[in-house]
Amino acid sequence: MASLVRHLTFDSRDAYRQATFWAGVLGGKLSDDDFPGDPEALVEADGVTLLFVTVPDAKAVKNRLHVDLQPQDRTRDEEVQRILALGATQVADQRRPNGRGWVVLADPEGNEFCVECAQAERDAIIAAEAKAQAEAEARGELD
Repeated sequence: MASLVRHLTFDSRDAYRQATFWAGVLGGKLSDDDFPGDPEALVEADGVTLLFVTVPDAKAVKNRLHVDLQPQDRTRDEEVQRILALGATQVADQRRPNGRGWVVLADPEGNEFCVECAQAERDAIIAAEAKAQAEAEARGELD
């Protein structure tokens, strides 16, 4: 039998603060055993468990691994605004005029993550592109 990913672990300067931020982002909850000042804090959310461990070093380089978020009950842009209000900062904007793309944010300690389109947005974009292509074909604009 293969291994199972138990949780994703993040080094952090303040494990509890980071866990509180991510619990808000993911709609999860901190473990009942975690308190401010603890050396580690666990967040359980639908589909993922995150462990934050306090280390003495600040983040120094770009992440080698990052989280991609897909909103479940709101648009990408609404989710970006909600997460910014929780304390994230915007790092880059990769949104495209056709509605595709993502926004790169950073958590309070600078760890980058992306917010992608919700599935409903993806479906609408694909449908609009298919409709535009069919109309162009009907007008004889495509070979």
